[in-house]
Amino acid sequence: MATDIRAKLGLRPVINVSGTMTFLGASIVPPSVVEAVAAVLPQFVEIDHLQKLASKTIARLCGAEAGFVTASCSAGISVAVAGAMTGTDLLAIERLPDTTGLKNEVLIMTGHMVSYGAPVAQGIALTGAKVVPVGQSTQARRYQLESSITPQTAAAVYVVSHHAVQYGMIPLDEFCEICHAHGVPVIVDAASEYDLKGFIAQGADLALYSSHKFLGGPTGGIVAGRKDLVRAAYLQNGGIGRGMKVGKEGMVGTIAALEAWETRDHEGIRKLETSYLELWTRTLADRAGIRAEWEADPTHNPLDRLKVHVDPVGAHITAWDLASALASGPRPVIVRDHEIEHGFFYMDPCNLHPGEAEVVAARLVEELDKAARSNEVIATPLERRRNKRAEAAQTWPD
Repeated sequence: MATDIRAKLGLRPVINVSGTMTFLGASIVPPSVVEAVAAVLPQFVEIDHLQKLASKTIARLCGAEAGFVTASCSAGISVAVAGAMTGTDLLAIERLPDTTGLKNEVLIMTGHMVSYGAPVAQGIALTGAKVVPVGQSTQARRYQLESSITPQTAAAVYVVSHHAVQYGMIPLDEFCEICHAHGVPVIVDAASEYDLKGFIAQGADLALYSSHKFLGGPTGGIVAGRKDLVRAAYLQNGGIGRGMKVGKEGMVGTIAALEAWETRDHEGIRKLETSYLELWTRTLADRAGIRAEWEADPTHNPLDRLKVHVDPVGAHITAWDLASALASGPRPVIVRDHEIEHGFFYMDPCNLHPGEAEVVAARLVEELDKAARSNEVIATPLERRRNKRAEAAQTWPD
């Protein structure tokens, strides 16, 4: 492994078993992508022409008519929605977020109104669009979607994410069928999804991906789909999309990441990730108060995670205190803790460097042994942990 720059910068050498999370830097970028980015950085290029090259690669890999690279998948939501409202009307593009005279209602199921670090609804509303929730948080039905469509409906957004409600929602193919019957385009937010072709194949007019998650590219977003809608979204670079622009390195890096995706040994990577899960499962076996089970990804990405249940009485520590302990010290391990209040966390195997799985196993043993020696159960108030990040944000950069 190359010299770790984190020590020079004064950053903690975290080990990521949380997943492709933006707050941790998303993913490991493969050497071919690093080389492509480094090669273009000193050079001048014609950005529109580079985006045309990106469009060809995106179209081929995503089963789309066209595509382009933007700053992030979040930016993709905003420019895609904006394009659905303005089309190629340059004056309308310059006027946004003033939507006077435009269709400006955007539908989204209530169970899909999640936060990915910021609210999905905010990414829509930034354009001047009116967000129209469909159904309830745990149920959306055909009649609710149909009755929400009006002459002012510009588009519908469909979110594929582990954050979204995974039951009671309208399936994508049916969602597209209903919307298309009323002339409404469907935009799919598939930021952290492995399947690059399936959403368009199911009827999505635009599919949005992160360049920097499973693809392993630099920070960026991909907009792929119908050529007319891609063009309208791309033109937002002369409007609200200007602040969401991506550099030449992001475009070249995304092209390189897509090309690397074609030749990646996906099966070999799955076997390696499975070996990590097996190691951690053995490590936690017969541990008092610990129950570990494999759980498939909820949106059908081809990977499993280790779900670690923590009984405070047996383990002498709560799930959230164990997660915090793992994240401390000279070898911090960051777990996936979105549902920690239920007494469990996940361990994701998809972002490890060689040797790190063993470090994770050692850290589990270290912290569980420490807890076992405690005379009392280590149990800090959950609300303190829940509010810690928001409180820290209020004092940043101090």
